[in-house]
Amino acid sequence: MATAAPSVATESAPSAAVVDPELDEFVGAARDREAHQLRARNRWSAALIGVAFLSLASVLPFVVSSPARPGALTVVALVLTYAAASSARFEVGHGLFLPTQLVLVPMLFLLPLGFVPLAICAGLMLAAGVDHFRRRLPLEQLLLVPLNSWHSVGPVAVLAAAGAAGPSLEHWPLYSGALAAQFGIEYLAQAPRQKFVNGLSLLLAAKFMVSSVLVDVALAPIGLLVALAAVEHPTTVTFVLPLIGLLVVFARERRARIDHALELSHAYRGTALLLGDVVEADDAYTGSHSRDVVSLVLAVSDRLGLPSRERRDTEFAALLHDIGKIKIPAEIINKPAKLDAEEWALMQTHTVEGEKLLAQVGGLLGNVGRIVRSCHEDWDGTGYPDGLRGEDIPLAARIVRCCDAFSAMTTDRPYRDARPVAEAVTELRRCAGTDFDPVVVAALAEVVGSDPLGV
Repeated sequence: MATAAPSVATESAPSAAVVDPELDEFVGAARDREAHQLRARNRWSAALIGVAFLSLASVLPFVVSSPARPGALTVVALVLTYAAASSARFEVGHGLFLPTQLVLVPMLFLLPLGFVPLAICAGLMLAAGVDHFRRRLPLEQLLLVPLNSWHSVGPVAVLAAAGAAGPSLEHWPLYSGALAAQFGIEYLAQAPRQKFVNGLSLLLAAKFMVSSVLVDVALAPIGLLVALAAVEHPTTVTFVLPLIGLLVVFARERRARIDHALELSHAYRGTALLLGDVVEADDAYTGSHSRDVVSLVLAVSDRLGLPSRERRDTEFAALLHDIGKIKIPAEIINKPAKLDAEEWALMQTHTVEGEKLLAQVGGLLGNVGRIVRSCHEDWDGTGYPDGLRGEDIPLAARIVRCCDAFSAMTTDRPYRDARPVAEAVTELRRCAGTDFDPVVVAALAEVVGSDPLGV
């Protein structure tokens, strides 16, 4: 079963969160939602849609006929197996995947069609209840169960309309239509609500479903094979329990790894902020200047449409681009006059020193250190320390270089007053193609509102 939207309590995000900061906040918010009461909009929208589902599901047994007449043991086995499958919650892509397709497909042929949505809701409710007591989740999270049961209505409607009886491989086009209806109904039940509750666009809601939909598509044929065997021997459905048990174990291990990845991601950010505070404590100008550069860098990165990982690396590089200055004597850093040749040569080593310091931290910040090293390279190759030219300079470093220069020009320094924004932008334009990447200059000019004509 695909889960489409981040406000559903059981949803979270992929294990790549530590390296994909676009999802970092999403994962943290999903974890937080699981442990707290539902917000008002979330609560009432879930309740209304849930009541609509229960009303429809209660009517279906009377309007949808089916030749299936299962015994009580078969019904209980199917509900319990479905509950077990819904406990194996895998975070895949942007959404959550439950391997319930292994049980949903057999249910469509072993149970009277009209009872399938109620049976699925019962399975999800049982699993949610166990999860509630095991993890001490708020009881009102159970309101989300009927909402998450809507997907079952799609295949029931298609199979009922087609008058399908027992499972057969020859009917695969019909089953493909039923699968498509499952995803369509789930999207219609979830996406508008996500827009209402969280302002999530309909397109983004569809994106959240893609990975889990693909997994369901892959599992559906296996579910059909189980159904083929279970028609003659209903207890065959329970043969998937060992597989589901393994999936539950793997899902919990995956969740633990994601939680650890989140902790590591937050630790990296905390370390970067701490190092920034070290710079500020050592030199108040450099520290506050770095924080100003960060805000500007993020705005330019967004203007240029940087992917989330590059944006994160650029943010950290902006925060730490002057970290190496703690190795430079304070009398040089704060000298009110122009530096002599020897002092300037020593000052130029701060990018290399910054890289060395961050390499000692390692991991993500070690990679950021390579960007810090290049934050004083010039577009025409006349910068330091390596004389890189043009696009050989990391884009993140080019952005930091330009924003750093702008911030320096528009900030009071020990040896001069700040320059007006318009004058600083004019100077950046004059140096575009020599000191700075022209594309970055244009983006920065737009950000600060001084680009009426464009470049």
